Amino acid sequence: MITISQIKTEILFGRFNQKLEPKDILDNENVLRKKAAKILGVNSTDVSEIVILKHSIDARKKPQIFQVYTLGVTLKDKGLEEKAVKRCKNKNVVRNTQKPYRFPMSGQKKLTHRPVIIGMGPAGLFCGYMLARHGYKPVLLERGFDVDTRTKDVEAFWNGGSLNAESNVQFGEGGAGTFSDGKLNTLVKDKNGRNREVLRIFVEFGAPEQILYESRPHIGTDILKKVVVNLRNDIVKNGGEVRFGAKVTGFEVNDGILRAVVVNDSEVIKTTQAVLAVGHSARDTFTYLNGINVPMEAKAFAVGMRVEHPQSLINECMYGKEHGNKLPAAPYKLTAQTSTGRGVYSFCMCPGGYVVNASSEPRQIAVNGMSYSDRESGHANSAIIVQVMPKDYGADGPLAGIAFQRQLEKRAYELGKGSIPVQYYRDFAENVSSVGKDAVRNDKPRIKGAYEWTNIRGLLPSECEEAFLEGMEQFEQTIPGFAGEDAILSGIESRTSSPVRIHRDENFQSPAIQGLYPCGEGAGYAGGITSAAMDGILIAEQIAKQHNPDSI
Repeated sequence: MITISQIKTEILFGRFNQKLEPKDILDNENVLRKKAAKILGVNSTDVSEIVILKHSIDARKKPQIFQVYTLGVTLKDKGLEEKAVKRCKNKNVVRNTQKPYRFPMSGQKKLTHRPVIIGMGPAGLFCGYMLARHGYKPVLLERGFDVDTRTKDVEAFWNGGSLNAESNVQFGEGGAGTFSDGKLNTLVKDKNGRNREVLRIFVEFGAPEQILYESRPHIGTDILKKVVVNLRNDIVKNGGEVRFGAKVTGFEVNDGILRAVVVNDSEVIKTTQAVLAVGHSARDTFTYLNGINVPMEAKAFAVGMRVEHPQSLINECMYGKEHGNKLPAAPYKLTAQTSTGRGVYSFCMCPGGYVVNASSEPRQIAVNGMSYSDRESGHANSAIIVQVMPKDYGADGPLAGIAFQRQLEKRAYELGKGSIPVQYYRDFAENVSSVGKDAVRNDKPRIKGAYEWTNIRGLLPSECEEAFLEGMEQFEQTIPGFAGEDAILSGIESRTSSPVRIHRDENFQSPAIQGLYPCGEGAGYAGGITSAAMDGILIAEQIAKQHNPDSI
């Protein structure tokens, strides 16, 4: 196969009368075939297959809008491929040397018990999937509940019911990512093909095929829920066991070797291989681990606010006024370096999405962003967050970041009188309350859960608040209106990533407990759905390289 990058075609809007879906704007195969053949200097009949490897929209010359492709091209004659690449003096034309993902051969050690996976977020699910597919019959333990039960609990909470501390936006089948935009982009370098394999598996179980090539792939929480269920069913079909309401509350360890996990303070499950994929909000688990001297440390993360804007404002800035609202809801990515040296940046941007109450502990408020697959809420939202370091936490020790989060979330609860505290950004900048001003404004926030208009100045630590304000004003220069009258803030975004890192050695195990594998975002080794899933696959590989499943 030959890879050709930077193939551009202009979107001709005259032939479209309606808003376009992502699949609507793709050029047809004949157009791409002719483009590829011309670049290679061959006839289009010499091309046996073309595959879209990457696709993006380039609006830098708006109102002209271009599509940019990377294509995989296979010629009928393999010898002709060699000649075409050599003849074509184009740096964007290379032989495709990417190898398909391969799970490793099994090791020689016998397993006396089935491996246990603790947590069913992306890390746990993909680890479980890989082990089940290769004969290891894993047992997956999830403290929360299945997607359907969890969805009912979450929606009841958003509609004014009580918070279920074990079944919420953070805990349950699929992890925190289930109630999100389902963004699948990652900055992790992928020499072993795990990223591509994660996307392939998502498509196999119900995600749209375009996630394989879109530059910013997303699924949407509505489709992601179905994918998660299909993944779980496949794990069970291949010999795995899945248990909900099964909270791991302890470990049995002998001579530094894992012997069993304790579930719900009573049941003992024998195992010598356990994957700790608990997610970034398992604060009670982190406290337990720290108490038994599992090596861990406080790590940097980021805190800030959800910021909402009309999606039309973002579309027009990204694509131009002429065509802005004909294209799919536009994303953005913003970064700023402030005068104090603190970085401020957008995170988990949700085009056409909702702000959601993502709390997991009583009398505390944390928010997140979520989109459905259609991205049709009419609002864009993103976390605008400020870097915080362990020195900012006001305490020492591995759990200092958790205490810092809790202080912020308690303050948010108090400011919002138990609901999500919200404020117009201009009021925030001027330090005046937004109470009552929504009555004369037509555009309401798109929020899942109760909210309360207030003044949220002072919610962030003073240095972070100053950096947030400076960052917002810088972003105004990139997206006019970003710091304007239509911007709405919701607080507090405090669960951006894990505040701890659980140490693991060269074999990816805890230095204190042989057979315990810290994994995924909660352990401090990932930062989103895809990177967590990739880490889950990595840990499955490590278990497989050492152990043979035939004895299970």
